[in-house]
Amino acid sequence: MSDRLRWGILGTARINESLITPLRMSPRNELVAVASRSLDKAQEYAHNWKITKAYGSYEELLADTEVDIIYNSLPNHLHAEWTILAAKAKKHVLCEKPLALSTTEVDSIKNAAAENKVVIQEAFMYRHHPQTLKVQELVSSGAIGQLIQFVGTFTFILKRPEDIRGKPEAGGGSIWDLGCYPISYARLISNSQPNEVFGWRTNMASGVDETFGGQIHFANGMLAQISCSFRLPYYSSAIIRGTEGSILLPNPFKPEKPSSITLLQGEKEKSLNFTSKNLYLGEVENMADAILNNKPARISLDDSRENVATIIALLESAHLQRSVVV
Repeated sequence: MSDRLRWGILGTARINESLITPLRMSPRNELVAVASRSLDKAQEYAHNWKITKAYGSYEELLADTEVDIIYNSLPNHLHAEWTILAAKAKKHVLCEKPLALSTTEVDSIKNAAAENKVVIQEAFMYRHHPQTLKVQELVSSGAIGQLIQFVGTFTFILKRPEDIRGKPEAGGGSIWDLGCYPISYARLISNSQPNEVFGWRTNMASGVDETFGGQIHFANGMLAQISCSFRLPYYSSAIIRGTEGSILLPNPFKPEKPSSITLLQGEKEKSLNFTSKNLYLGEVENMADAILNNKPARISLDDSRENVATIIALLESAHLQRSVVV
């Protein structure tokens, strides 16, 4: 492999547009191919985005020996299957969240990565942003004392009734699409294992959760409250509270440039501002670091497994209407 990674995209989802720009900004990465289930659709997409190669099947893309890494932006229920197939084709994979819909699937992905010696990482772009890295630093350094509480919410109105996010057979639902973010963030800053959860939900006509609220109790004593919804206008926020202060994040999950947070310590209030070339550039460069420089991926497969396990426990709790051990 050269010092430049050649990327192929599985599918023509709208989220691809977020990755195309950073791939073209990065000197270590280039986008060379796209695949769809329709050759005409793939060719049209390749023409519109000036991508060299277009394939009419996912298998053809995985068979291309001139592609090093796959971006898997397929619907949720296809993430595990095609990530594993890509690994077996000796391709590294950046897979959109959620990485999988069960811990068994995550275990299969982890085995495929190890057997084929490839890097696989879940695409939580916020984890690579300077704002998130600073929050981690503040919490771990004790700037707000012992962690006590995390409150996070992420909502937007799902206007299209036919949207795949509303289909149960495709892994739809607000917690898989939106709630995964505050759950991931709470786990990140807690640096501790979730041990018990309680969840509540209201459903869309299709049966997937339209609005979800949950509590997560961590082994270190931190309590997280998370909420998400397809019925409320766009909103995201998080508050991290400790025994000696708080961190307020008005945009924790998609910190577009510029972004800011507020650090409260007693009567002192301090704003911290951040800039970033591109919200998605960090995950692209982290993949390059992991593959080309043998550095650890910022989001490990064990990390992703724990997120999936927590979501499944919350869904089970909402179904049983009682607390569930993770």
